[in-house]
Amino acid sequence: MSIKMARRIVVAGRVQGVGFRPFVYRLARSLGLSGSVCNNAGAVDIHVQGEAGALEAFEKALIEDAPPLSRPAIRSRSEVPLDRKEQFDILPSIATAGADVHLPPDLFCCDDCLAELQNPTERRYRYAFTNCTQCGPRYTIIRDLPYDRPATSMADFEMCPACRGEYEDPGDRRFHAQPLACPACGPQLRFVGKGRAESVGEAALAAAVSLLQEGGIIAVKGIGGYHLVCDAANDDAIAKLRARKKRPDKPLAVMFPQSGADGLDAVRRAVQPREQEAAVIADPKRPIVLVRKSADCALSPLLAPGLSELGVFLPYSPLHHLLLGDFGVPLVATSGNVSGEPVLTDNAEAQTRLSEIADGFLHHDRPIVRPADDSVIRVIGGTPRLIRPGRGVTPLEIELPETLPHPVLAVGGHMKATVALGWGRRAVLSPHIGELDSARSLGVFEQVIADLQALYGVDAEAIACDAHPGYASTRWARGQGLPVLEVQHHTAHASALAGEYPEVPRWLVFAWDGVGYGADGTLWGGEAFAGSPGDWRRVGSVRPFRVAGGDRVAREPWRSAAALHWETGAEIDAEIAEIDMVRQAWDKGINTQATSSVGRLFDAASSIVLGINAASFEGQGPMMFESLARDGVEAIALPLIEDGDGLVRIDWEPLLPMMRNQRLAPAERASAFHESLARALVAQVGRIAERENVDVVGLTGGVFQNRLLGERVIRLLQDRSIPVKMPSRIPANDGGLAFGQLVEFLYSCGKNPDESQAGNRWP
Repeated sequence: MSIKMARRIVVAGRVQGVGFRPFVYRLARSLGLSGSVCNNAGAVDIHVQGEAGALEAFEKALIEDAPPLSRPAIRSRSEVPLDRKEQFDILPSIATAGADVHLPPDLFCCDDCLAELQNPTERRYRYAFTNCTQCGPRYTIIRDLPYDRPATSMADFEMCPACRGEYEDPGDRRFHAQPLACPACGPQLRFVGKGRAESVGEAALAAAVSLLQEGGIIAVKGIGGYHLVCDAANDDAIAKLRARKKRPDKPLAVMFPQSGADGLDAVRRAVQPREQEAAVIADPKRPIVLVRKSADCALSPLLAPGLSELGVFLPYSPLHHLLLGDFGVPLVATSGNVSGEPVLTDNAEAQTRLSEIADGFLHHDRPIVRPADDSVIRVIGGTPRLIRPGRGVTPLEIELPETLPHPVLAVGGHMKATVALGWGRRAVLSPHIGELDSARSLGVFEQVIADLQALYGVDAEAIACDAHPGYASTRWARGQGLPVLEVQHHTAHASALAGEYPEVPRWLVFAWDGVGYGADGTLWGGEAFAGSPGDWRRVGSVRPFRVAGGDRVAREPWRSAAALHWETGAEIDAEIAEIDMVRQAWDKGINTQATSSVGRLFDAASSIVLGINAASFEGQGPMMFESLARDGVEAIALPLIEDGDGLVRIDWEPLLPMMRNQRLAPAERASAFHESLARALVAQVGRIAERENVDVVGLTGGVFQNRLLGERVIRLLQDRSIPVKMPSRIPANDGGLAFGQLVEFLYSCGKNPDESQAGNRWP
C-alpha cells in the first residue's frame, strides 16, 4: 500500500492571469491528488496530497508543463500534515499588501480562440474580442491589482450567463479569464467615416474593409492603441498616408495574413526570413521583425524607400485576423499617433487628432488604460535583438545582479524614452514612450511612472537619470524632491549590457551611438569603457570633430560631412544655401560642439556618398547607407592615436578620400566604410587589451543596430577567439538607458560623489 503525504508548494513568477490555477487544478486531478490552490500575495499557494510518486510527478510537471504564457518558479516547498480533503479545489484569491506581483504582457490570439473565430458553429464566430487565459489583453486593460475583472477596463461589461459559466468553471480554458466576453455581453466595433453612415458590429467591419478597398486610410483601435491602416500594395494610398502624416520616408510596418503550416506563407511572398527571423515572427509576442525584402516583392516600393528591409508582423488580435481575412492582402499598420508621440488610445482624442489623416475610424468601446506600441526586433549575429520594447514584451522583467538598497526609479533619456522601476533584485522596463518633446509625451511619461509604482506597490526612494541637463527626463527627475543619481549616457549603455550578462566580471564595452552628453562637456558617441558597472573607465574613443548647428545636426547630415572636411583642411563640394554662413560660424567656434560620435560619422558618410543632406527621420541616412553595403571588401586602415589623456582613438581621416572618390560605386564606398570601422574597432580592442585585463568585449549603442557592422565585428572578434556580447533582451539604443541607469545605481549608490565614476553625480 502506497504511503500518502501532503506538501505545501509556493510558486512565484508570472503565474497570475495566465491560467496557472486551472492548470494546477487539472494536473492534480489527472494524478489523483487532492488539496487546493489559490492566489496569495502575487504567488500561487498549493496544498497537495496523495501518493509520493504522484506528488513528485506533480511537482515536476508544475514547471515543465506550465501554460506557455506563465514563467513559474518554485519559491518554497514543505511537508505538511494530511487533511481530510478528498478532492482538489480552486480557492478564492487572497489579497495581500506588498504582493510579489508579475504583470503579464498583452499577447496574440491563440490557436484555440482563432479556431473559434473562424468556425460558424461557435458562438464567438467572427467576434473581434474573443480571448482566453492564454491570450488577449492584459497590461493595457489593468487598472489596479490584484488582477481581477473589477480592476480592469472590462469592469463595465457584465458577463452573460454563458460567459459567467465559463468564467466559473475550473475545467474551462476561460476560467477566470478577466477580459472574457462574447457578442452578447462584450465590447463592440463602431465605424465612423467621412460622408458615410455610422455602423456597428459586422457592418462596421464591412464598412472599414470597403474603404480600404477603395484606397482609403483607416484608424483602427487595437489592443495597445490605434494603427493607421491602408493597402500595402497601393502606391496612391501609401503616398496619401505619408503626405497626411508628414512622414515622407520613414519605413512603414506591414501586417500579413496568417497562412500556411507555420503561418508565414504570405510573409515569404514579400520578404526572405532566415530561420531565426521566421521563429520570431511566429512567436506569441508577435513583434515587428526587420527582414530583407525579396527581389520580386509585389508590395509598394513606398513602404521602405531606399532600404533593403521591411518591418513585418502577423496579426495578434482577433480584429486583425478579421480585417486581413476579409481584405485578403497585406496591410500597412503603422502607429496611430502624431510623429514622435505615444500611440493614441482614446476614441474621441484619436478621432480629433487623426482626422486630417484617416478617412475612417474603426473604434471599439473597450477602454485602453495605457498605451503600448508594437515591439520591434532585428536578428543580428543569429540572435533576436530588441529594438523597441512594447506590446507583447513589456512590462519586461529582468533580475538584477544584486539587491538594491531601496526602490529606485530610472527615467532614461530623451529619445526612444522608456522608464524602469527597480526594487530588491527586480527591475521592470516600461514600453516605449517616444520622444519627450511634446506635452502628450510628457503626460504619458508621468502616467507610466505612476502606473508602474502603483501596480507593483513600490514607491521609489531615489531616481536615476541621464547627466544631460537639457533632457526633459533629467529636469523632471531634479524636480521630484528625491535623491538623484545622474548617470553619464554611455556608461548607462555599458551598464545595461553588463546587467544583461552579470556573469561577466571585467568588460571592454564599445558604446557607439548618435550623441550623449560627455563627462568633459563634449558630445560623446564612439566610446570604449573598461571595467564593470560603478567602475567604468573611458579607455578609447574616436577622433573628435566640431559640428555646427546644435540640434539641427541630427537632421542635416551635411553638417557632419562639412565638419569632417573642414577638420582636415578640405573644402566640401555641396550646393547648400547656408554653407558659407555655417563655415564662418565654424571658423569662429559659434554654436559648435566637439563630438566623437560614430553615428555622426555615418551621417557624414550618407551625405558624402549618397547626397542625403536632410533626414526626415532619425537615422535615415545611416540606414540607407547600410542597405547599400555588402560584406567581404577591403578595408581602409585607420590609425590608432593615443591622446594626452591616454585614450586610444580611431582616426577617421583616411576614410574621407575614399568616400569622396566618385570612381567608386556608392555600394563599394559603403562596404569599405563598414569594413574599415569594424577592423578599426578590432584593432582598438587589441591595443587596449595590452594594458587592460578584460574578459569579454561588449557592443552597444544605437550604431550596433546596424546588422552588417555588428555581425562583421562579431565575426572578426570570434576569429581571434575574443568573446563578444551584444544586448538582446534590452535595446542597445536609448530605449535601454533606464535599465542601465538602474544597474549603475546598484553599484554606485552609497559612494561619495568624489569616489563615484567621472560623469555620475550623487548629491
